[in-house]
Amino acid sequence: MGRRLVPLTLDNLPDLPKRCRACVFWELDPVSGEAALRAGRPELEKEAWISAVLLEWGSCGRVVYVDEIPVGFVLYAPPAYVPRSTAFPTSPVAADAVQLMTAWLMPAYQGQGLGRVMVQTVAKDVLRRGFKAIEAFGDARWKEPACVLPADHLLAVGFKTVRPHPRYPRLRLELRSALSWKEDVELALDRLLGAVQKEPALRPL
Repeated sequence: MGRRLVPLTLDNLPDLPKRCRACVFWELDPVSGEAALRAGRPELEKEAWISAVLLEWGSCGRVVYVDEIPVGFVLYAPPAYVPRSTAFPTSPVAADAVQLMTAWLMPAYQGQGLGRVMVQTVAKDVLRRGFKAIEAFGDARWKEPACVLPADHLLAVGFKTVRPHPRYPRLRLELRSALSWKEDVELALDRLLGAVQKEPALRPL
């Protein structure tokens, strides 16, 4: 099985699932997001967002290919590029962290280690760029696939609550706390992907 992870660019954006290419939940603030939907142009807004982040910060995602077939992706960026994050009651994401925005992997390809490799790639990229942690908003009442990760899964893999909330706690995974990030972070990521794999219907987070 030939597999590779490629930085997300405008060229391979069409390889994302159609519904994900038209989703601007994280990329726009609530008001702008609703306006984009009403105007019927969320795909254009998504493309504009990725283009701007590419120019200013670099690639903000990875696309996973197996035998040249796109089977998954992950999106992440510093909080300054994620307008929706400011709408959460537990914002803001810390300035020394990158926000894990969304991730998706075809159910048929789960359980093969691809998810682990995908998130490890994010962790390495985050460390290489000088950030100290990954943060995410969790949904404490998660019941079905949605745009926000289930908080229980994040907590179970080593994320710690840095700002509690009955619905949307903000959680953080330190990447510098261990002598070797490989030992602690890989274990945490293995557990996270193990939990996520139990939800085959999981859609973009």
